[in-house]
Amino acid sequence: MARENLSAASDHLREAAIATTDEESEQRLYDQSDQLARLATADSGPDHGRLDRITNALNELAAELDADAKENVEAARERVVAYRETVEGV
Repeated sequence: MARENLSAASDHLREAAIATTDEESEQRLYDQSDQLARLATADSGPDHGRLDRITNALNELAAELDADAKENVEAARERVVAYRETVEGV
């Protein structure tokens, strides 16, 4: 199922939150993780606009982090992009 990518992205963000030492970044990572976990189990999947906003947020987070946290955010972004390729439309 394509939404497994969203669930995996959520898992990567939780790992990133654990790896970071910055409290603000940690909270933002947990928030994004929760959002993706909800989308992975929702009745209908997110549209391109929502996925674009999520991808942009992940780009911003990755730029702020280093080491393991950054790698996990980048892995999460890759999963979101992979899911987005399965979404019809624009």
